[in-house]
Amino acid sequence: MYVIPVINCKDIECVQKKVALAKTFLEPQHFIHIDVTDGLFAPKVWNDSEGWKKLSPPFAAEVHLMMERPEDYLGGWVSAGVKRCIVHVESLTKESFHEMNDLCERNGVELMLSSNPDTTIEEIEPYIQHFAFFQVLAVRPGPAGQPFMDSVLEKIRFLREQMPDATIEVDGGMNPATARLAEAAGADTIVSDNYIFSGADPKAAYEELKAIR
Repeated sequence: MYVIPVINCKDIECVQKKVALAKTFLEPQHFIHIDVTDGLFAPKVWNDSEGWKKLSPPFAAEVHLMMERPEDYLGGWVSAGVKRCIVHVESLTKESFHEMNDLCERNGVELMLSSNPDTTIEEIEPYIQHFAFFQVLAVRPGPAGQPFMDSVLEKIRFLREQMPDATIEVDGGMNPATARLAEAAGADTIVSDNYIFSGADPKAAYEELKAIR
């Protein structure tokens, strides 16, 4: 299982602390996941693309834009050097999708489609053929530590059936038991904040998740 640690922070000091911890167990250029919000789509957390650029961590970053208008922020994060931008189907229009897709293609950045737990398969179907990267959010947008919603397993199975070569990432409520459920449904990637960073040994927690087959 490919495991991506999550930075879900309210200030730069928290970001710096988690980056420093990640350096103790992640190889350079491994992905790290940054949660950012606008305070509307999800409760407000740290959202500073310039701050991330100045921090210049040695990892490949994917930024999860939990926002009502992700197109207003995506350019800043692309300029900050992220390798992947995650946008929500709930916030997309045809126009904003094409705008963001064009920007990502011009800059060699991957664009990943996310959906909230309650968003139906029918709502994401119109976009499926335009993406090779999918995130299934297994908790409602917001703070880390929420319980995994197993209703999303059907969505994971559907995406794997429709897109057998896609990257399918699961975000929210990840621990060894829920990660095994996600993997069995067809996910190949998970992201984790609480399980990795809240314990006494982040490296051991990361390795435990990584060993899941």
